[in-house]
Amino acid sequence: MRPLLEAYASGDERPISDVRRELGEQFNLTEEELTERLPSGPAKLFDNRVGWATTHLFHAKLLARPKRGVYVITDRGRDVLVANPDRVDLRVLSLFPETAELRRPQGGGRRRRAAEVITDVDETATPQERIDAAYQELRNALVADVLERVHTMAPSAFEDLVLDVLHAMDYGDGTPDSRLRLGGVGDAGIDGVIWQDRLGVDAVYVQAKRWGAGVGRPVVQGFVGALQGARASKGIIFTASTFTADAREYASTVTPRVILIDGERLAELMIDYNVGVAPRETYEVKGVDRDYFGDDA
Repeated sequence: MRPLLEAYASGDERPISDVRRELGEQFNLTEEELTERLPSGPAKLFDNRVGWATTHLFHAKLLARPKRGVYVITDRGRDVLVANPDRVDLRVLSLFPETAELRRPQGGGRRRRAAEVITDVDETATPQERIDAAYQELRNALVADVLERVHTMAPSAFEDLVLDVLHAMDYGDGTPDSRLRLGGVGDAGIDGVIWQDRLGVDAVYVQAKRWGAGVGRPVVQGFVGALQGARASKGIIFTASTFTADAREYASTVTPRVILIDGERLAELMIDYNVGVAPRETYEVKGVDRDYFGDDA
């Protein structure tokens, strides 16, 4: 916040777009850093931070906005620069009643308790970054929870699970008959098949290993042999655990093509395609339509 406020110290009215560009040069940011995006979507991380810094300074009346996308420093802003030569952050802005009003939790109960928790996190993070961090923490916890449950499944249920995931990902021709579970004695290393077309011309062959230990190269080699015996062009091995380095190296060079999906990746796919999970809460975060208002801020 202080570098941004300093950019207006001359007292001139300046477009925020010019200041944003100067800040990037001042911080010696690379093109990669300038275009880095938030995990939640297309918004750029640096632009997001500059935008939120501007918003906080404006609401605290350290900056005024004489017209769209253009700001100017106020007397209060000059006083803050003098009183805080090293850093300006939300702790400084919290001294002003306008900031307290902006951050005051609305409502009561759970929402108020959540707001009190948020105030304990890194004050340099923008609200969008705090949402992203909280979402990622929730997702990481869900991945661990799903994976723990997968480890307790019977092998036959695990074979059904991986076929369910592939169906949810739109593998198959859309009919119930497009999936076939073959697991059991005499399955020749193939636990299931997903038919990609009604005539069965194209198929994805599946092997499922609900193991606790890592899956090594011999398993992949055996699966490749089974694929060759079935004259298959591609296959997927799922495991609830991990694959060894030599297994991954072998799979990356072999024909027919073999894709390896470990337990963590499987749990992520289950979450992304709603297999074994269901939405608990939905949050819609809206922002000003800048195209509508013609605002560059």
